[in-house]
Amino acid sequence: MMSQRSGIHLDQSELLCTKGCGFYGNTGWQGLCSKCWREENQREKQTQIQEDWALAERLQREEEEAYASRHPKAEPQPAVTPFSKFEERKTKEKSSKVNTVTKFFTASTKTSSKKGAPLESQSSPSSSSSAGRRSSVDSDHATREFIDFLKPLKSGREIFKQCRAFTESMVYKRDMGADELSECVQDFYQNLSDRLHTQSKGSSEHVESVMDEVEKYMMTRLYKEVFCPETTDDEKKDLAIQKRIRALHWVTIEMLCVPVDEEIAESSDSVVKAITDVIEMDSKCVPKEKLACITRCSKHIFNAINISKKEAASADDFLPTLIYIVLKANPPRLQSNIQYITRFSNPSRLMTGEDGYYFTNLCCAVAFIEKLDGQSLNLSSEEFERYMSGQASPQWPQSTGATSCPPGDATQVHQRLDLLDGLGERQEQVMVKARQLESDLIDWTDEVEQKVQSVLESFPPETPNPTAPATEASGTTSAAAAAFDSDNVENEHLPPPLLPQVFAG
Repeated sequence: MMSQRSGIHLDQSELLCTKGCGFYGNTGWQGLCSKCWREENQREKQTQIQEDWALAERLQREEEEAYASRHPKAEPQPAVTPFSKFEERKTKEKSSKVNTVTKFFTASTKTSSKKGAPLESQSSPSSSSSAGRRSSVDSDHATREFIDFLKPLKSGREIFKQCRAFTESMVYKRDMGADELSECVQDFYQNLSDRLHTQSKGSSEHVESVMDEVEKYMMTRLYKEVFCPETTDDEKKDLAIQKRIRALHWVTIEMLCVPVDEEIAESSDSVVKAITDVIEMDSKCVPKEKLACITRCSKHIFNAINISKKEAASADDFLPTLIYIVLKANPPRLQSNIQYITRFSNPSRLMTGEDGYYFTNLCCAVAFIEKLDGQSLNLSSEEFERYMSGQASPQWPQSTGATSCPPGDATQVHQRLDLLDGLGERQEQVMVKARQLESDLIDWTDEVEQKVQSVLESFPPETPNPTAPATEASGTTSAAAAAFDSDNVENEHLPPPLLPQVFAG
């Protein structure tokens, strides 16, 4: 019975950042929020740089000592040591990373002369970049919408110039790792957001609306370059989770303790809408739009629970139902979509708000599906393996075991089987009577043809009188035809033979 099952429970504190900052964490960030994850990454990189420098210094000293031991009288000559090469390379890398983002926020003398030019004149990329890349219809549409949004803004022209330059530069970085691409985009978001907060003097709503449009413009143009890049194993993870969900097709709503009654029409409609929304996520290009699909899916889930329970749904009700929806939907490229949102969404949206809450729950649901075992479903390991291998199915009643159907379910199954048997018998009776009807129709047709033939034989053809006028002969023919027609009319009104009442009762 469902009441005896332990169900799936997730403490809400497990959704928060493990650092205790109060923001929502993410499994892709090892349980950290976006802010703490970036800080942790920077700290690790700084530690790695220091270790590399220490290693380079030690190698330089060892090489100098070895050189001095081999050439005790040699005069010191200026040479480029490995440490100097290493130091030069690190300096270049550091300056390159700093300039990658900051250069988009520095006014140049080349663009200052075009300050009065309209945004439309700046929307087309340079000839060198357009020769190597064609903008799609979606990116063109996003560009026009972005320009229309920025026109009323005082700093709209500068924002568009910076976003366009950044997106064009990102196209040539497709060989970079996904984490490095994400870091570049997140750095750009952070720098632009800080500048907008300074200019707007604390108007957070205005800054958020601008950043939403910036994300939409940039990620629509960069979608093909950064979604499921070849440098990652996202595609491999997609196939793995898809195969895993297909293998779990036998999991029932009772096993997950989902408090949804799909026999109720409104509740069933909400389940279908939730499945549609989570599948639709893959068709969107912008992280915000993908998150909107997850949010709509989650609200339909809450609606289905509320209708079924006739009371407000709890968090313990939501997560099992979300797992059930994901298993039913098996969304395409699920891991790639989660990784794309994690890497390129506006970080503030994932840290707080309902979008962040529902996205964190989706990540937990996927992680639960990946680790699902018999204990999670209140099954023995033997039963779980039989179901996974296809040797047995919990959809049919069993005599013993934890997965046997409840008495009510078994009664319904037998009632439906009896109904199917009754329908089969009725169908056979209908077929017998239909064949009898067909035979009666054939007999009636033969009888009518015989009667018509007998009528024709009762009127033998008369020999025309050669001396009679043509009009008389034609009159006789007309009279015979009229008599035949009248006889035919009488025959048409003859009642057909009594037919069996096929469909009576």
